[in-house]
Amino acid sequence: MNFLEKYEIYIQDKNLLKTALTHSSYSNEHNVQNYERLEYLGDAVLQLIMSEYFYLNTNAPEGEMSKIRASYVCENALFEYSKLVGIDKEIILGNGQAKDLNATIIADCFESVLGAIFLDQGFVVAKKYVYQVVIPFVESKHEFLSDYKSVLQEMVQTDRKSLEYVLVNESGPAHKKSFVIEVKIDNIVYGVGEGRSKKEAEQKAAYDAIKKCVKK
Repeated sequence: MNFLEKYEIYIQDKNLLKTALTHSSYSNEHNVQNYERLEYLGDAVLQLIMSEYFYLNTNAPEGEMSKIRASYVCENALFEYSKLVGIDKEIILGNGQAKDLNATIIADCFESVLGAIFLDQGFVVAKKYVYQVVIPFVESKHEFLSDYKSVLQEMVQTDRKSLEYVLVNESGPAHKKSFVIEVKIDNIVYGVGEGRSKKEAEQKAAYDAIKKCVKK
């Protein structure tokens, strides 16, 4: 597990790093800890580092900073960072999960590894790591897949609000259906989207909600 050495990061507690890479499917089979608690910690560390970066390097208002930050800490972004670092090749799965190393797990492990770096090496090293891996994507204005649902989820989590997608209309023949989805934040409709699939309609509803949230 030397994938961090290229960033000049040397984890002293090897068991901690192993835990950061251990999925619950393996921990359930072998009665060891998994990465979930470290993921929780790493998420908080990443949010702080990115919040500080946008505060110091932009003049954007709060809502705009939240939107920009969310686009660089969404699942699609974390997945790409994890692949870049090489974390995906080190994840430990149980037999039941071995054939399903999906994007969510890979994304989660970027945060759990960051949590391990923070605990083992401290905030300064964790920040250096994020600046080496994540900030180049920000500075190049890299656009990840347009997963507006993830962006909205990040924005809502900041304020601890509830988020719900509701199908309000379905019409058309089987080969040409149309779906209308409303997205509600704390039971208030913030966005509406229409698409040929529920997934497309949800993404459009999330995008509509993001635009309204940023204007507030």
